Amino acid sequence: MNDFAVKVLTAPIGKTHIFSVGQAGFIIKSKSGQLLAIDLYLSDCVERIEGHDGFKRLLPRILLPYDLEFDVLISTHFHRDHFDIDAVPSLMSNGKTKLFAAEDCRESVSRLEMTDNNITYVKPGENHICGDFEIDFVNCDHGTGAPQAVGVIVKVDGKSIFETGDTCLRLDRISDFKKYGRTDVLIAPINGAFGNMNEQECAEFAEAIDAGLTIPCHYGMFASHGGNVGKFYEIMKKQYPERSFCVMAQGEKLTI
Repeated sequence: MNDFAVKVLTAPIGKTHIFSVGQAGFIIKSKSGQLLAIDLYLSDCVERIEGHDGFKRLLPRILLPYDLEFDVLISTHFHRDHFDIDAVPSLMSNGKTKLFAAEDCRESVSRLEMTDNNITYVKPGENHICGDFEIDFVNCDHGTGAPQAVGVIVKVDGKSIFETGDTCLRLDRISDFKKYGRTDVLIAPINGAFGNMNEQECAEFAEAIDAGLTIPCHYGMFASHGGNVGKFYEIMKKQYPERSFCVMAQGEKLTI
């Protein structure tokens, strides 16, 4: 078992923790110790499929699929850095983990010859309770290439964590998101490519939704994806000095 997995397992019970795994991958550990993971990219399958340097994995692998046993696994859409075809079957092999996957992941599950045991395909507007986690799936706008992609709001231990999924800026949907209550932690992309918000747009979204804390994601993994976390840092400091944010290093733990 590697050092990062040990860090997750030994994070103190009685507190809620968020861990950054890289790209759009995050792990949430509840006060009782249950584990929920969102969009883990643990392999190099994107480069293997795309076959060029633009999709070479640039961040190290800090977690192997068998290192942790998750209670809940979420894939917000079928793109391979969100539904890792080389890792998901192993992550699900324990017979315990429950997978909530966007509808567009059905084909991947079929090609991998996975059973539908413990798999629930989700659409915006659905609500599911799984152990310590209440999960609302919400609209996102990842363009015509992934029209069934979803965002996810995880409520755990009295906190609300909104992972937008891959999406462009949609300020017209702010009132819809606010119906789910206060956003204590917002996790959103800043790469500005493939239909995603850029650094400025992520900051504007955080302000519009009145996020308690904003964590930028979706940068640093692939050369072709872009995303300048330094630029995001400067925008937040200069334009929104009263708004809290946290730039998480890969493998970092944040206690909320």
